[in-house]
Amino acid sequence: MTQHIFSSAEIFLPDWEQVCPETWSVIACDQFTSSPEYWEQAGKLVGDAPSALNLILPELYLEQSGLQERIDKIHDTMKNYLEQGFLKAYDNAMIYTERVQSNGVLRTGIIGKIDLEAYDYHQGSQSPVRATEATVLERIPPRMQVREDALLELPHIMILINDEQKTVIETCVTQKPEMQLLYDTDLMLGGGHVSGWLMNEVQQEAFQERLQNLLKDAGNLQFAMGDGNHSLATAKACYEKLKQEHPEEDFSQHPARYALAELVNLHSPALEFEAIHRIVTETNPAHLLDYLTKNLELSEHPAEQEIVILQGTEQKKYYIHKPCSALAVGSLQNQLDKYLKQYSGKIDYIHGIQTVAQLAQKPDSIGFLLPDMDKNLLFSGVEKDGVLPRKTFSTGHAEDKRYYMECRKIR
Repeated sequence: MTQHIFSSAEIFLPDWEQVCPETWSVIACDQFTSSPEYWEQAGKLVGDAPSALNLILPELYLEQSGLQERIDKIHDTMKNYLEQGFLKAYDNAMIYTERVQSNGVLRTGIIGKIDLEAYDYHQGSQSPVRATEATVLERIPPRMQVREDALLELPHIMILINDEQKTVIETCVTQKPEMQLLYDTDLMLGGGHVSGWLMNEVQQEAFQERLQNLLKDAGNLQFAMGDGNHSLATAKACYEKLKQEHPEEDFSQHPARYALAELVNLHSPALEFEAIHRIVTETNPAHLLDYLTKNLELSEHPAEQEIVILQGTEQKKYYIHKPCSALAVGSLQNQLDKYLKQYSGKIDYIHGIQTVAQLAQKPDSIGFLLPDMDKNLLFSGVEKDGVLPRKTFSTGHAEDKRYYMECRKIR
């Protein structure tokens, strides 16, 4: 039997006779990290009910005291939920899922497992599954603490395929009448609605055939990270550590070799790539602008890459005539990184244009507005640059990120 990079898995879902779907499913742990009130509200909604909230660690708490106690409680709760029969296993499962986002737009996906042997998050990787943005290695060890002794994983990982003709995932919609409905629920706190259907063996085989047909012409880069890269990197790091500690063991079928993920088409209308802008404070704006003008050959004569620079109340468009990346954001970020290693300044990443405009009016500050990224450039940009700079783009509002629903045993 052919070993596919993305394949079916033993997937656990709650027994809906004992568990309420709306209080079970909660948003990805890396959201609302500056909003403790969001997580407090989620906790009040859940109360004492069985919930994915009790199986995850919101990253808000990573830097707070009592971390180990929180992690131990998560591990105990995973064991209890399995022992009490709150979770029901579906063998060799793939789930077709539809998410109606908070803006009413539909996103479709397939839940299955990704082979970590095919994934490498390091800069310059040539693996079939790759990070799209730079992985911050310091973010991995604290996440490993949660995963290493966990019985279960709950994924907020979203992996993209480049299927412009919409031949792979979108065709599943016509097969829904023959699928078993597994869940159909509103999501708490403005998350929209999600539904999931169990694909039968024939539907899975047809899906794999369409996927393999797409991938055979994809080149080296077959799957690109859309969201949850640090979670997938953590799964990879735990798997590699396990292999190092037990070199004599065969890990070819070990559950730790895989991670549960949702496969989504880059060309889904629900995925909108919005620019993330930059503000540099506590710096000498004139000196920084001179530095960028020299190193990027900024001018007002049109060129392929453009940025808008804000100082005080002034905004001015510049073109980059000496790019050092496939995208304007990469060229700018590379030079900002070099400058800030030598000179004073603090950089922050901002979603709203108005916020940048306000901050740029403060003393010793300078703002940079970037164009929205054309998502058609994602795969080619990663192929050319290795990975894109951190904070290259955002894929919509926090409430539209993946909510936890499915689980998989990893021990």
